[in-house]
Amino acid sequence: MAGVITYVKESFEELKNNVTWTPWSEAQRLTVVVAVFSILFSLAIWGIDTVFSRFIKAYFGLIN
Repeated sequence: MAGVITYVKESFEELKNNVTWTPWSEAQRLTVVVAVFSILFSLAIWGIDTVFSRFIKAYFGLIN
C-alpha cells in the first residue's frame, strides 16, 4: 500500500514541477477549434450517410 501512496505523491509532484501546461486562453481557443471541426465532420458524415441511404432505398426499390 505504501508503494501506491508513494507513486501517487510522485505523480502529483511531477505534474506540478515538470509538466508545461498550455495557457488557459490557448486551451479555450483550441477547444473551440476542436468543437467546430467535430460539428462540421459530423454534419459531413450525416450528409454522406443520408445520400447513401437514399441511394440504397432507390436501388432496392428498382429491383423489387
